[in-house]
Amino acid sequence: MRNYLLILSFIFSVNSIFAQFSTPINLENSVSIWQKLATEKYPGKQDDITFINELQGWYINGYGKVFRTNDGGKTWEKQLEQKGTFFRCIAFVDSLTGFAGTVGTDYFPNVTDTVPLYKTTDGGKSWYAVSYTGPYVKGLCAIDIVKEQYINHGEIDYKTHIYAVGRVGSPANIMVSHDNGATWTSSSMNNECKMLFDIKMFDKNNGIACAATNEDIEQSNALILKTEDAGKSWKKVFQSSRPFETTWKVSFPSKNIGYVTIQSYNPDTTVKQQRIAKTTDGGNTWQEINLVNENNCREFGIGFIDDNHGFVGTMSSGFETKNGGETWNKIDLGRACNKIRIYKNKLGKTYGYSIGVDLYKLE
Repeated sequence: MRNYLLILSFIFSVNSIFAQFSTPINLENSVSIWQKLATEKYPGKQDDITFINELQGWYINGYGKVFRTNDGGKTWEKQLEQKGTFFRCIAFVDSLTGFAGTVGTDYFPNVTDTVPLYKTTDGGKSWYAVSYTGPYVKGLCAIDIVKEQYINHGEIDYKTHIYAVGRVGSPANIMVSHDNGATWTSSSMNNECKMLFDIKMFDKNNGIACAATNEDIEQSNALILKTEDAGKSWKKVFQSSRPFETTWKVSFPSKNIGYVTIQSYNPDTTVKQQRIAKTTDGGNTWQEINLVNENNCREFGIGFIDDNHGFVGTMSSGFETKNGGETWNKIDLGRACNKIRIYKNKLGKTYGYSIGVDLYKLE
């Protein structure tokens, strides 16, 4: 079986690749300011960060580490270091209950942990493996949480639904909980795709998954799937026409407008155009828009403040648009910005965080 060798080659040489991109970025046309945060050094791409309010947040990395802040990222406390674990994704329901997914074994070197998902009920002080029913889950790349209002004895309360998907390099699985993470069920999605990278659920039943058609990157197309039954079944709503491609991350600033990054691993350096998929009808149909014509700008994270104003992280830099992707300006988001989280507080103030080799905060 041909096994995504080009991706692995890229990952193992990531530090030498990063070193090529030290050219200063022109910030003349930048609109927003991302401030680099002081954090523990890490040699490669860190994958996820999450906040429950403007002060409290967590991030994870491939060294099996979980960090927490209580002051909006000014300082960070290491809560866990678990050697052999490669943490890939993290999400919190509230200040106490959270989940961290791992990429699993047989992908990165020195990774021995076969547990796909961990849970904390004390704000990250302690973590334990999540039990689930269904097929074995090799690894996870993304977690999404949906809170559904309902009437509980005459009061407004919330039911919490949690969805986790993975993984890069295959196999494709989804884990779902409809009771705040107390119980979980897994299902295979290998009939619909071979790799899964991200998930965005609009409500309990409806959502989008970022995927790829083949575990062999030479034969892979970028793929977007849509569910209307809480992940029990999926239909294809977008597939790229070029080989060496996957999707990566998704951002929906509103019900109808959404964006997905498309990654190209084409070894032909003359193939330079980087693209994004955009929907204006809630994910039913998608069109490709151009990001930049640069071979070294492989895309990773994406996050939008509103329908028009958003950001993309790439291997070498970040990009910003204020007109829905018609034009883009280079900005400093650090190298290999993998996840961009945009939030609004109760007063409507926007704040955000991004994570890659370094962490940044949207000021």
